[in-house]
This record gives sequence, structure tokens and C-alpha cells, in this order.
Amino acid sequence: MTSAAPTGPGGPASPGGPASPGASATPGGTASAGGTASAGGTASAAGEARSGPATEERLIADRALACHGVARLSGGPFGTVATYLPGGRLTGVSAGEREVEIAIVATLDRPLPQTADEVRGAVADLAGGRPVHVRIDDIIVEGS
Repeated sequence: MTSAAPTGPGGPASPGGPASPGASATPGGTASAGGTASAGGTASAAGEARSGPATEERLIADRALACHGVARLSGGPFGTVATYLPGGRLTGVSAGEREVEIAIVATLDRPLPQTADEVRGAVADLAGGRPVHVRIDDIIVEGS
């Protein structure tokens, strides 16, 4: 399927993908300055993809980050825990057909198994029966 690059007041969108960072895209295919996107998503300056609400991996990442004891998501030592989305890469979540893997950097505010259990429970309904593996790649001490 081919399509022409949409244009709008902010100029053309990047070919083959969503609008570049600092621009926005709407489902109708126009791009304009503004910094957000709907439908296709945009890549942030840090390289993480932000996409529409229907993206399972983005929902999993958001729920994991909301858990007590999770400082941030991690890509692992070689950046292998990631999902490629239109316009960028979501680091820290890999959701395949058979399993979901989440890699985190944890705080020492509570026992690490409790943090992992909370993350696992927070995303269980999104996993749809697939096993959820929570990997703690690093630990930080907050306030130091």
C-alpha cells in the first residue's frame, strides 16, 4: 500500500511514518506544528514512541510506570527489551504472541518481589492470559 506524504500548515510529514517530533498528525493525514500525535504516534526526543490509546504495549508501559517502586523502564544491557512502533521505539516492554516481558529499574522503597508482583498484576488483564515476566535490571536509591 502506498500513500503520499501528507502536508499541512507545518509542512510535510516524514515519508513512510508519522510526523516528526515537534509536529502532529491527525487521522485525516495532515501534519502541523504542535508536538502531539493521534493515530500514528510520534517519537519523543528520548527515542520513545508515543502512540494512540489502542497500542497494547504503550498501555502496558504506562501501567508498569504507575506502580510503586518502579523508577523507569529499562531496555536491558543490550536494549533488547523493546517494541518498535511507528515513529520510534518503546523501551522496556516486549509483548509477543506467547509472553510479555517488562524490564524495570526499581527503587528500594519496598521489597523487590513486591514491586515485581505489583507490575505483573497491573498488566495481567492486558496480557490476555500470556505469562508476564518482570525483570529488574537495576536498582536506584532515591534521595542519594
